[in-house]
Amino acid sequence: MGVSPEHAAPPEYAATRRLDELRAAEYPHLDADGQVYLDYTGSGVAALSQFAAHQRRLSGRLYGNPHSESPASRASTDLVESARAAVLAFFNADPGEYAVVFTANATAACRLVGEAYPFGRGSRLVLTGDNHNSVNGIREFAKARGARVVQLPVRGPDLRVGDGEVRAALGRGRGLLAYPAQSNFTGVQHPLEWVAAAHEHGYDVLLDAAAFAPANPLDLSATHPDFVPVSWYKVFGYPTGVGALVARREALARLRRPWFAGGTIRAASALGGWHVLAGDETAFEDGTLDFLSIPDVEFGLDWIKAIGMDLIHRRVSLLTSSLLRRLAALRHADGSPLVLLYGPAGTAGRGGTVAFNVLDRRGRVVDERAVARDTAAAGICVRTGCFCNPGAGEGAFGVSERTLRRASPRLAALIRAQVTGRDTGRDLGSAGGTLDGYLDLLGLPTGGAVRASLGLMSNMADLERLVTFLESAYRDREPAMDGLPPRERC
Repeated sequence: MGVSPEHAAPPEYAATRRLDELRAAEYPHLDADGQVYLDYTGSGVAALSQFAAHQRRLSGRLYGNPHSESPASRASTDLVESARAAVLAFFNADPGEYAVVFTANATAACRLVGEAYPFGRGSRLVLTGDNHNSVNGIREFAKARGARVVQLPVRGPDLRVGDGEVRAALGRGRGLLAYPAQSNFTGVQHPLEWVAAAHEHGYDVLLDAAAFAPANPLDLSATHPDFVPVSWYKVFGYPTGVGALVARREALARLRRPWFAGGTIRAASALGGWHVLAGDETAFEDGTLDFLSIPDVEFGLDWIKAIGMDLIHRRVSLLTSSLLRRLAALRHADGSPLVLLYGPAGTAGRGGTVAFNVLDRRGRVVDERAVARDTAAAGICVRTGCFCNPGAGEGAFGVSERTLRRASPRLAALIRAQVTGRDTGRDLGSAGGTLDGYLDLLGLPTGGAVRASLGLMSNMADLERLVTFLESAYRDREPAMDGLPPRERC
């Protein structure tokens, strides 16, 4: 689908046309079946060359479990170590300062930190309000060891965390600050300067780069976070099942693992009851690495390098600006807005993740499940729900902390009962002991939002398709809400 003249690309867009040529040559699957893909925060899209490189490598020689010195094992070890070096180069990280621990994904990287960080009485875990649940989950390790958990809410129309609040929280105690370089809900990009501020107050920093790394350069020689979780499929689509924890060696040495496994030790005794962990990053790589896929990370990084992160960033910023303007301009016949945007209205300090809800002709929020149903039927791939980011959702919908504290314990107990098969059947609104009942208690009009996220291969036609659909499907209408499935999780 072409772009209408009145919504033509800005002049600067022409400088990014090389990406359109690359899309035609290497990403024909994006356009082959008439769908439009706008879920790059969920996952990137892989190029044909990535699949071909994987096939060539595996069919070219024999690879074995790397925990050995056989020729097949050595071949795997060499490729894994080369991939480590490529990851450090991608982030401009000094190998003397940083190590790369390969994990299944960014979530696994967060768990490694949470379970091994030396939390204790007198220490603190400071969390910003728009963390992904994979970061929020670290609080359970902190609470179990007596650390204090401090949650800093998102505020205002931009749904940002206040700089003053962060610095005030860091002025008390010592511990770990954990925040996203870019929110996976609103696209808000938080100041990297918080890393240095935290270090000045004796804090370590976990900087979640999962949503940031696909379209933004992260220079670890300039910003020195202690722990950086990343999922590679979000950066270049393939392989899935491989992520990394990029960690400062000094910080990694302070972690205390609660267990050991094959591949993580120098030596262990079954009868003697002792073990000695490896002295490097392999102490955190449990069992056998995905040695057939990790080399694909290096190819993906080379692929991105050849395209140029600056070019990718410029394209995504231009498209984000255009999408924000187009969505804000959508109106019903009476002039009322058709879309309610969450987060910053412009591209300053924000990435290519755009969250919104559709409003019907009476100004009521259209249930995001209806939008999911309708966009799927139209072949438009967006994400709906709360995006595993409850804090950003609570900020977007204006739910007060007092309301949450009053409603949460009751609802949590009822949901646990339902999940375990011991639902008490107590009245909890029209939905019973479900997530829908929780929304009733909080007085929310819906359970989440719609997220359109832009990335490496997005173009103006993708945006036109989404905006045209929203206008044709919802302008001056009240969409059907019957038959929507109950919400099972967030």
